[in-house]
Amino acid sequence: MSSHRLLPSFSFLKSNGQVKAGTPYPLGATWDGRGTNFALFSAHATKVELCLFDRAGRREVERIALPERTDDVWHGYLAHVSPGQLYGYRVHGPYEPDAGHRFNPNKLLLDPYAKDLAGEFVWNDAHFAYRTGHKQEDLSFDRRDNARFMVKGVVVDDAHSWGHGSRPHVAWEDTFIYEAHVKGLTQQRPDIRDGLRGTYAALSEPAMIAHLKGLGVTAIELLPIHAFVPERVLVDRGLTNYWGYNTLNFFTPDRRYARSDAINEFRATVGAVHDAGIEVILDVVYNHTCEGNHLGPTLSYRGIDNLSYYWLTPDSARYYENFTGTGNALNLAHPRVLQMVMDSLRRWVQVFHVDGFRFDLASTLGRRPGFDRDAPFFAAIRQDPVLADIKMIAEPWDIGLGGYQVGGFPSGWSEWNDIYRKTMRRYWRGEGNLLGDVAHAMTGSAAQFQHDGRGPRASVNHVTVHDGFTLADLVSYDHKHNEANGEENRDGSDDNASTNCGAEGATDDPAILAHRRQRRRNQLATLLLAQGVPLMLAGDEVGNSQGGNNNAYCQDSEIGWVDWSKLGSEDDLSSLVSHLAEMRHRFPQLKPHRWLEGKRADGSYDVKWLAPSGAEMTEADWNFPEGRYVSFILGPVEPGGQPLFIILNGAQEPVQFTGPEWPNVAAWSTVLNTAGDDLSFTPGEMANAPPLSVLVLAGGP
Repeated sequence: MSSHRLLPSFSFLKSNGQVKAGTPYPLGATWDGRGTNFALFSAHATKVELCLFDRAGRREVERIALPERTDDVWHGYLAHVSPGQLYGYRVHGPYEPDAGHRFNPNKLLLDPYAKDLAGEFVWNDAHFAYRTGHKQEDLSFDRRDNARFMVKGVVVDDAHSWGHGSRPHVAWEDTFIYEAHVKGLTQQRPDIRDGLRGTYAALSEPAMIAHLKGLGVTAIELLPIHAFVPERVLVDRGLTNYWGYNTLNFFTPDRRYARSDAINEFRATVGAVHDAGIEVILDVVYNHTCEGNHLGPTLSYRGIDNLSYYWLTPDSARYYENFTGTGNALNLAHPRVLQMVMDSLRRWVQVFHVDGFRFDLASTLGRRPGFDRDAPFFAAIRQDPVLADIKMIAEPWDIGLGGYQVGGFPSGWSEWNDIYRKTMRRYWRGEGNLLGDVAHAMTGSAAQFQHDGRGPRASVNHVTVHDGFTLADLVSYDHKHNEANGEENRDGSDDNASTNCGAEGATDDPAILAHRRQRRRNQLATLLLAQGVPLMLAGDEVGNSQGGNNNAYCQDSEIGWVDWSKLGSEDDLSSLVSHLAEMRHRFPQLKPHRWLEGKRADGSYDVKWLAPSGAEMTEADWNFPEGRYVSFILGPVEPGGQPLFIILNGAQEPVQFTGPEWPNVAAWSTVLNTAGDDLSFTPGEMANAPPLSVLVLAGGP
């Protein structure tokens, strides 16, 4: 065991203004028009010093011990501090890693509640509380000051009204989500103004808004924009954490995507996107921080109160539970950590007016330490009036024991449904014996989500997202090609359920290219025809490829950016997506209003599964060997509405079927055929479903 208590090596810095006791709430730096209150939680510190810096952030001009401690919150009020002031903390206490304590006042720490940041983070050995390379590793102690390499918090003025129009308030059943990276979406888009590409402002450029509106998108889900830092190992390889899943601070928009003022630019972008009727959902990473495992840097939480902020292993508090695969996991079972997350969520709603959150590795947020759907985090979300009408979406897994929780989240939540993803990837790749699985996926995965009053909107259906192959690569590669990541192609999943359609990667073969387009059309069609909430990856509509890279997290390059060069070509399926989105509005039975029952008590059907003969499917039909043909009728929601006859043919050959009988239907006419020509037939008439196709036909007189 190593124990160190170290005072600063200099003591000449003193406050030139009166320091009052201040208040323990709110946490962070709060300017009231006359001065600033500073409040920092630390249950195990022995002393907390506030450090004030000059405007350039290079020189520490004052060091002030916070005079009061109330309920483990250290606080003080300085009348001479106003908005624009740069600051950080030095926190004293035991350096005893074996006991879970890692205090080192030589390290300038970022306030977890900082509302704005200044300066650039530069990797340096001084960021580590221990001597890097020492034989005792983190049991050693480092006395270097890291302030010159560290970002600083900035006091901001939150007192005035931000002013904003009304939010779109899109109903869940009308929601169509488009997942995008702020920079990657617009960096290569030629119709975005010079100087704006890759920025927050580019998201609200007329060309981008027109594209989203044209697709029928109702919400754009942005990969993380919380301030983050890239891992040192990536920087050393000349790469970066492009996706941003490495949070440093949960209250500030990252400045990488701003021209000058990240706060106002992002706020203005949200307002402009709202004016177009589109919601903004943020991908948020409250499951871990950028401080990594026991050998990681000390930048904020670790040096403020390691024992409170993180899950530590029961055998030794020196080590971290690693439910997330990133080296650490935030402990939301601790009331102060939960408070920080809730305060962060409310700020993004109240100040930036975002409409929803997608929670990365959300199972970690419900741990104590096993997953509990009644965990404090879920209870806090449920009762919070600010978050009452905000969309909550879980990535319902982490890598810890019992972490896979698809369908396990409480009422009010929606979840990424990878059961849909896996099923439809396998089906359109050509696998047989999936008829029941496909029917289950197309009707909202009731086995997982139909409980506790949850509806089909609990299922957020997706085929591709940022993590994995793009849709174009899903039909162009049998294997991942991640060599550019510098890990000898070991990173990324090997289980992609993909197909190269006859050639690995790029090809000039027109037959293969046509085959790939057909498979893309089918995946997009089933995505928007399925019960639940559709989520599409940005660029899938225009055939964007990452060259077979299925883990482009470190590729801030043409690999990771959306390639718009095929916009307007035969590979551009934007018009298909637009047509499918319009169909969801035209035919209410395609929206996730309520669970389908099959045959109702009155003898009518809201869904009827049909064999190729036109008769209702039997057990033998469901178990037909190597079956690849699925068809069903969705009855109208309202009397007088049109039924929809939907056919999915995953076979490589045509399948003959009989037009089904349905009350008041004299003919079936094509609404969608991903294989080309329209069809029209009457009940009892024979027709052919083209190979690898999706057909939707509306019944009418």
